[in-house]
Amino acid sequence: MENIFDYLLSAPVLILIFVLVLLKTSIKFVPQNRAYVIERFGKYQSTKEAGLNFILPFFDRISADRSLKEQAVDVPEQSAITKDNISLHVDGVLYFRVLDPYKATYGVDDYIFAVTQLAQTTMRSELGKMELDKTFEERDLLNTNIVASINEAAGPWGIQVLRYEIKDIVPPHSVMEAMEAQMKAERVKRAQILESEGDRQAAINRAEGQKASVVLAAEADKAEQVLRAEGEAQAIVAVANAQAEALRQVGEAAATAEGQKAIQLDLATKAIAAKQAIAKESSVVLLPDSGTDAASVVAQAMTIINTLNKKG
Repeated sequence: MENIFDYLLSAPVLILIFVLVLLKTSIKFVPQNRAYVIERFGKYQSTKEAGLNFILPFFDRISADRSLKEQAVDVPEQSAITKDNISLHVDGVLYFRVLDPYKATYGVDDYIFAVTQLAQTTMRSELGKMELDKTFEERDLLNTNIVASINEAAGPWGIQVLRYEIKDIVPPHSVMEAMEAQMKAERVKRAQILESEGDRQAAINRAEGQKASVVLAAEADKAEQVLRAEGEAQAIVAVANAQAEALRQVGEAAATAEGQKAIQLDLATKAIAAKQAIAKESSVVLLPDSGTDAASVVAQAMTIINTLNKKG
C-alpha cells in the first residue's frame, strides 16, 4: 500500500496528472449554434465558435455562453393609447437571435430583458400613431413597424429581431359594445343591399324574359304571315296554272270537229236559257225562232247576249 502511495506521489506521475489537468482546462468543445466569450485577466480576449478550441489555463476563462439560435420571448400585456385616445391592452411574442456575442455580453447587462422592454415601448409608440380601427385592419403593418424600430435601437446590443407578433388587442368594454353594434349595423346594411340587388336582378330578368317573349311572338307572327302569303301565292299560281291548263285543253279540243260541235251545242244551250230569261222581261222583244240550223241558233244566241249586255 505504501508502495502504491509513493508511486502516485512520484514526479513522473505528478507531471502526467498536471499535464492532463492542463489539457482538460485548455481544450474547449463549443456546441453548434453557441459561442463562448473568453476573457484573459478580466479583459475580453476572443470569441470561440462551434468546434474544437484552445484557451490558456489559469489565465483565460469563459465569461459568457451565448446561444446563436432564434429565441422567442413573451412580451407581457401592457396598456397603450391609440391616436383617437382609446386605451388598449396589448401583448405579443418577440422572435430574435444574437448576431454578435461580444456586443450582447458587453453592450448591455441583460439583452433579453432589454429587448423585451424595448419591444413594449416601441409597441406603445407605434399604437399611438394609429387609430383604433387601423390597429385591427393593419396588424401586419404594425408588426413590421415594431420590428424595424426595435432593430434600429438594438443594433449596439448585437441583437437582430426577426419578427414580432401581436397576440391580443383588447379594447375597453364600452368600445367592444360599440364595435359589436357597428358590426351588427354593417351586417344588416349588407343584407339589405344584397336583398335589393336580388330584387333588382329579378326585375331585370323578368323584363328581359318579357322582352324575349314579345320578340319571339313577333317573330312567330311574322313567320306565320310569311308562310300564309307564300301559301296564298302558291294557291294563286296553282289556280292560274289550272286555268291555263283548262284553257289549253279547251283550245286543243276546239281545234277538232268534235270540239266545234260541242261548242255549238253549248252555245245553243245557253241561247235557249237566255231566251227563257228574256221571256220574263216584258221590255225585251223576242226574235222569231225561224232558224233551225245550228248556225242560225248560234247567231240568235249571240244577238240575245249582246242585247242583254247593252241593257246591263
